[in-house]
Amino acid sequence: MPAVLTLLRIKNLALVENLEWQLAPGFTAITGETGAGKSIIIGALQLLLGERADKSLLRTGAEVCAVEAVFEGAELEKLNPQLSEAGVELCDRELILKRSFSAAGANRQFINGSPTTLAVLKNLGDELVDLHGPHDHQSILSPDKQLALLDGFAHAEEALREFAERFRTLQSLRAEQAALSTAESAREQEIDLLRHQVNEITSANLSANEEEEISARYKLAANSKRLIELAGSIARRLSDADDAVLSQLAECQRLLRELEKIDPSTGTLAEAHAASVVELSEIARSLSHYAEQLDLDPAQLAALEERVSLFETLKRKYGSSIADVISFGERAAERLRKIEGRDAELDRLNKEIEGVRSEVERSGHALHKLRAKAAPKLSENIRANLRDLGFRQSEFEAKVTALEEARGTGFDAVELLFSPNPGEPLKPLRTIASSGEISRLMLAIKSSLAAQDAIPLLVFDEIDANVGGEIANAVGEKMRKLAREHQVLCITHLPQVAAAAATHFVVTKEVTGGRTFSRLEEVKGKARQEEIARMLGGKSDSALKHAASLLKDR
Repeated sequence: MPAVLTLLRIKNLALVENLEWQLAPGFTAITGETGAGKSIIIGALQLLLGERADKSLLRTGAEVCAVEAVFEGAELEKLNPQLSEAGVELCDRELILKRSFSAAGANRQFINGSPTTLAVLKNLGDELVDLHGPHDHQSILSPDKQLALLDGFAHAEEALREFAERFRTLQSLRAEQAALSTAESAREQEIDLLRHQVNEITSANLSANEEEEISARYKLAANSKRLIELAGSIARRLSDADDAVLSQLAECQRLLRELEKIDPSTGTLAEAHAASVVELSEIARSLSHYAEQLDLDPAQLAALEERVSLFETLKRKYGSSIADVISFGERAAERLRKIEGRDAELDRLNKEIEGVRSEVERSGHALHKLRAKAAPKLSENIRANLRDLGFRQSEFEAKVTALEEARGTGFDAVELLFSPNPGEPLKPLRTIASSGEISRLMLAIKSSLAAQDAIPLLVFDEIDANVGGEIANAVGEKMRKLAREHQVLCITHLPQVAAAAATHFVVTKEVTGGRTFSRLEEVKGKARQEEIARMLGGKSDSALKHAASLLKDR
């Protein structure tokens, strides 16, 4: 069983003030009187799927409407690459979607608590929910989705992966070939520029760690005169001047010794003073040595200055650091090598392209064979399901056609075609106008592809138009079987469909304190039997017996 919608929260949406709906896996039916508010559930899901927020849906008197859904299941982790690219929190067996809008027009959406865009929410919704009924969110109408469904039915995933990998390699080689096949004049100009850049960087004989060392040496050399002055001045003040610090400290030392003779307890002070004198004497000697070591060679200073200037010139042209300059030079040298060896490189590329093209054609042909073999089987499987659902003389075809140019998915396009009535031509699904037809058709297709279709939640909204009797039983049975592979929600007026569900919720409308509220409650046992009887036409003994019979059969 794939991921499951476990919780749907709705706040201030139309007639719903506050709803927290706990859902179970499998097949859930939603029933109720016309106008009770069943469509609000669909409206809430549509908001989470990125549909436009209509302020008229905001409950009267409320400032903010919010809808939240929680999906659970290990399979949600396959969405993590998509979530990572969108910059939101990743899944760990749980995915939380939230959408809110206000009367002031503020519109916010979140995935796992992270703010996101409406486009990201919509793309994620395409992976989680299919709505079938008088709604726009029907992924199966997409040509790409139809192709993916046929590939799933044909178990062509490995063949598709192999083709896509080789096709990407071919595209990359062709792009490289095109880059080398530029106009001759532009090529010569680029060669001249590249040669100049390579020669300028190469002749500088750069090292990535050199800049810091040269800069430090240049700073010392450029300031050596001032450094000598400062070191000499400090050394003189410490030891050489008439009033030198060390001379004055010697007198202090004599006085401390005299103090110690009178009061021996002051001996530690004399010792500390003596240590200080030693340290200051060492500083004076070190400064004198430092001043003697400084090099005032003008030639060395000029050479360092020239090197630092070269660094700055190269960085202005080729990068923010010497490492960047070196990297730029390496890329320019590689580009120059390829252009100067253009003919040989083009010959190599042409041979490589020819080899990869043959591999693409071979893997594309293998992929086409799988599709061509599976398409008639899929078509017949769906036709059988359609007959069960009342389309006794309908036609259906998964038509595989060749593309003029290959794409990453192969050399084929797939179009699902349908004709509900005898004598009418087959037409693409997207051109079918009747919501009742398209909804039952979707049920037939989903039943045929249940094991391959990865979308976890299927929602069918009142697909019972012009349906009754045995066909209604067939619709319920199809949904019950479909729920083995998916979570199924069905809003229905058909008692046979409602009775087939594993769980059953009823939407009611009540007026309290002058305000209208929609309520959603699960019905079991006698309450469910009475709801099925109501759908059959009343709560007479015969209707109750019929309802009990329908429930018993399930």
